[in-house]
Amino acid sequence: MIRWESVAIYIHRDPVDFRQSINGLSIRVNDMMELDAFSGALFVFGNRSRNKIKVLYWDKTGFCLWYKRLEKNKFKWPRKGDSVLLLTDEQFDWLLRGLDIAKLTPHTESVFTDLF
Repeated sequence: MIRWESVAIYIHRDPVDFRQSINGLSIRVNDMMELDAFSGALFVFGNRSRNKIKVLYWDKTGFCLWYKRLEKNKFKWPRKGDSVLLLTDEQFDWLLRGLDIAKLTPHTESVFTDLF
């Protein structure tokens, strides 16, 4: 089971060829994204139509790749910014649920030291 609240989550903003599997995507992580594919982080890739995503990660025994295809809708993919974006676990949940991560921002946390 993936517990993504404790790992880094990187999204590759540009679409990738979905014929690529573990080997091609792990090379893309190391060479194009300039990140360590063995870090345990989640690496999220989307197709050109934005109705499919693949998530690659290393679980200390091997690479895992999961694939999600939407039957009617499209993922709200970030259009601006760097080619590699770091997501929070909350943003990743939003992406999977179809929300636009660029438009949503959570409330800022308040830190108080005194009651009154």
